[in-house]
Amino acid sequence: MRDEMQAGDGVLFYASNADPSGVTGLAAIVRAGYPEGRQPKPVWHMVDIGFVERFRGTVPLETLKRTRGLETMMVIQKGSRLSVQPATKAEYGIV
Repeated sequence: MRDEMQAGDGVLFYASNADPSGVTGLAAIVRAGYPEGRQPKPVWHMVDIGFVERFRGTVPLETLKRTRGLETMMVIQKGSRLSVQPATKAEYGIV
């Protein structure tokens, strides 16, 4: 996934520790993946993101689960706990 994220790609900012958890805004990748600099041997990579928009309210996880077109979105799958997850362009557009 790290090699697929490019500058200009949209990001859904998901607050997993909020009440309710859900999408709270938009960001964009401003620098594609590069090695995290404090590692002696580059294993972990990161991207830089920039603020785009904060939503007036949260799009809760329960709403995402009930929304047509998001049935296979990774963030709504049971047991999905990665801090960074892919979303298709179609899923991004729906949210």
